[in-house]
Amino acid sequence: MKTSGVSLFCICLLLNLVACSTLVGEAELLVDQPAAITPFTVTATTYVADPMTAVVSPTVSATASSPPAATSTLENPLMPDCLLEKGQFDFGSLSSELLPQPLEYRVYLPPCYEQNPGQSYPVLYLVHGQGFYHDQWDRLGADESADKLITAVEISPFLIVMPGDRSWAQPDEDMFGQVLVKELIPHIDTIYRTLTSRNYRAIGGLSRGAAWAVHLGLLHWQEFGAIGAHSLPIFFSDAPKIRTWLDSIPAESMPRLYMDIGEKDRPEILASAKWFENLLVEEGISHEWHLFSGYHEESYWQAHVEQYLRWYASEW
Repeated sequence: MKTSGVSLFCICLLLNLVACSTLVGEAELLVDQPAAITPFTVTATTYVADPMTAVVSPTVSATASSPPAATSTLENPLMPDCLLEKGQFDFGSLSSELLPQPLEYRVYLPPCYEQNPGQSYPVLYLVHGQGFYHDQWDRLGADESADKLITAVEISPFLIVMPGDRSWAQPDEDMFGQVLVKELIPHIDTIYRTLTSRNYRAIGGLSRGAAWAVHLGLLHWQEFGAIGAHSLPIFFSDAPKIRTWLDSIPAESMPRLYMDIGEKDRPEILASAKWFENLLVEEGISHEWHLFSGYHEESYWQAHVEQYLRWYASEW
């Protein structure tokens, strides 16, 4: 789909109007002119691109109530005592010349991390929403859900890095993204026992954090094997670039993509998420899309944290 000059002008005008909105925490939204959105209670669709025809074939996937079981890569088939213990949090900060203040972060270490010094782990980077900080995913229960699934040997253990972004600006003004990719990832890989291949590194986020996940996951696709976008508002400065970013990624290297949103989310955010999902369909890019019941609020994300973690870990 090629955008005419008039259409692009209209989109840019709408994007700038949204940027001036008084809605707290959503200055980065993309607003397009999508077709009317019909509410659904639960829709779960996986789009698998046909490499021969570039036609996207939709197939219904499992819903939140029956997520697919992940394959465990635990080396020891016998459950060690440490696996019954909870994971632990480490806290740190990283000074950077690109940021006015150090980038603070917390790291979830899975059960048995200390007891298995010879084992290295995948890493999931989870970015919080606007107006919140790096404790948000902790508050939503990401660590408890990870403990539960790892202890039940339903997913393999992995680290979760939760960095804190202090800005509400667009990516060209907020250097958080550059610091995360260029400085925080090497820092984490040096301090902790991580698997450094992109296939064992994922990035996800909610709300503004979802916008960061898409921005960083596509622009720096060499670093991430999976992207999770939960209640996604695209950065308006990213909108004109995303198709080019998608086209520049080799088909065989396209990160796995997961999207979900509540059907009662803010209309402009729902439109933004639908715009990106429709673009993926047009480009013939495989992805997973969920439209659940819910609003743009913490209770919605908390209800789906376990499903998110299952998806991130599904190929680890």
